[in-house]
Amino acid sequence: MRSLPLTFCAALVAGTIALPASAALAESKADDPRDEKRSGTVSVSPSRVSPGGEVELRVDVCGKGKSARGNSEAFASEARFEPADGRDLVAEARIRSDAAPDDYEVWVTCKDGHGKATGTVTVVHHGRPSPVAPVRAGGGGTAALAEGAADEGPGTRHAVIGLGLGAVAAVAVAFRSTRRRRSAQH
Repeated sequence: MRSLPLTFCAALVAGTIALPASAALAESKADDPRDEKRSGTVSVSPSRVSPGGEVELRVDVCGKGKSARGNSEAFASEARFEPADGRDLVAEARIRSDAAPDDYEVWVTCKDGHGKATGTVTVVHHGRPSPVAPVRAGGGGTAALAEGAADEGPGTRHAVIGLGLGAVAAVAVAFRSTRRRRSAQH
C-alpha cells in the first residue's frame, strides 16, 4: 500500500527535475540565431529613380561580416551585398533602361539562408532632366516666365515678325542699290 504514494512522489520529483531542463533546452534553441528565420526591410536610396539610374541598397538583417544577394524585376542584374559600417550590408544596383514606370519589389536573401528582407523601388520617367533644388538666381524671377516660353517655341506671330523684318531688309537693299546707280550716272 505504501508503494503507490512512493511511486507518485518519485514521478513528481522526476518531472520537476526534467521540466526546467527541457524548458532551458527549448529556450536556448529559440535564442540560436542560426535556427531562426530573420526578416527585415531593404533601404533603397533614392526610392524614386529613372530607368538606367543607380540605387543603393542597405540591409541589417544578415548580421555583421556576412553577405547577401538581392534582386528585383527592375534591376539589370543581381545585386551582391558586402559588409559596410557596423551591421549593415550594402550593394548598388542599376535599373533596367527599359523598365516601365511602376513600384517594384526588392528582395534580399542572406548567404546563410536564415535572413530575408524586402523593400520597394519606384521607377519614374522624366520628360527632361530637372534639378532637385533649382536656384532662381538672376533675371529677377524671369526663370519662371522663360520656363513656359521654352515649351511654346516659335509660332505664327514669330513667323510674321520674321517675314516683316526680311521685307524691310529687302526694301532697304533695293533702295540703296537704286541710289548708288543714280549717283554713278551723274
